[in-house]
Amino acid sequence: MLVALSGYAFSATVAVGTCTGLVHFATIQLAVSSVPAGTTIKVCPGTYPEQVVINKKLTLEGVASATQDAVVILPPAGGVVQNTVSVDPDANPSYLAIAAQLLVQNTAGPVSISNLTVDGTGNGIPGCGLDLQGILFQNASGTVNHVAVRNQIPGGTLLGCQTGVAIYVQTAAGLTSVVTVENSSVHNYNKNGITGNDTGTTLNVTGNYVQGAGALPDGLDAQNGIQLAFGAVGTIKGNTVIDNSYVGPTYGAADILLYDVAEDSVYVESNIVGNSQYPIGLETDTPGTLGDGVSVTSNKIFGTSTWDAIDVCTSYNKVTGNTIFNSAESGVHLDASCGAGNNNAVSTNTILESACAGILVDAGTSGNTTGTETYHTVPFPASSTGSCPFVAGPTLAKAKTTSKFSPAR
Repeated sequence: MLVALSGYAFSATVAVGTCTGLVHFATIQLAVSSVPAGTTIKVCPGTYPEQVVINKKLTLEGVASATQDAVVILPPAGGVVQNTVSVDPDANPSYLAIAAQLLVQNTAGPVSISNLTVDGTGNGIPGCGLDLQGILFQNASGTVNHVAVRNQIPGGTLLGCQTGVAIYVQTAAGLTSVVTVENSSVHNYNKNGITGNDTGTTLNVTGNYVQGAGALPDGLDAQNGIQLAFGAVGTIKGNTVIDNSYVGPTYGAADILLYDVAEDSVYVESNIVGNSQYPIGLETDTPGTLGDGVSVTSNKIFGTSTWDAIDVCTSYNKVTGNTIFNSAESGVHLDASCGAGNNNAVSTNTILESACAGILVDAGTSGNTTGTETYHTVPFPASSTGSCPFVAGPTLAKAKTTSKFSPAR
């Protein structure tokens, strides 16, 4: 080891494994702990059963060797253990303890993670006592690119624990985190795919593929594919998100959920979403304080299983240029059920085959405007009654619940 240290002291790049001529380490964590800030760590193909904590500026990059090109981080043989606690000031007290497979925490510079897989198979978590997370940024910034995160399911069995997130960014009060997640694959999560919470968090999610578990029965989690919430800001652009659905009576699942985001600072653009309960949901539990001013533009939405394609229960949003196919209720719902849904601008959307209205404007809202929309085979292109009669006669009334959505926290 002394020989190795003398060799890498003058180099900005080291390796884990022996596929390169670089100074090499046996484990990722040993490399991270040994090198100075600013080092690039190249990880050779193979499986690495370990939990990794990064607390300095680094580049962690999986590399190809010969015919192999898969770097997989798995839980240790005995399962994962707690390595941090939630810094969210209003986190659920039952889920403060976190076991992150790859934890980026309190870094002075950005951390770049690329070309590897984080797999939660064999995590060994019994029940709901520990929150399993694939990649967690806490009070830290960086980039996740060309990464696969999968099987973030405590104990390997889907539960109603509100735990199990593939990629999570959270920020303590007064601090900042700026993270980009791009060109990555996320699937088989218990609660959420990609999540950014808290004031101080900026999460930009671009070009990813996120897939939920499909229609989950009551008693399991209402999943969300991509979530920004509780004061976070960011852009959600060019992603494909599908199969987030729930059949319980109170909550709904969303492909893209914006819940109490910072005002005028979130953009949802050019995503493909569908085969889900709520493809895009905007909601607040503090009307007039958080959640307003979102831009939802040029998205393609198909196949809602239960509710509206775009549910807007905040105010002062722009919903423009979206294409919506086969909504189980309305194409766009300007929703009064959370005390908002006012002063929204809806225009130039194309809506094909919705069972209810093309645009449903609740009677309890005000100040909303609609532009020139394009409708095809929509029974009621516009409605301001809060419900729609089916062609066959019965009325489709809108569900009014305390909270339609179930954000991860």
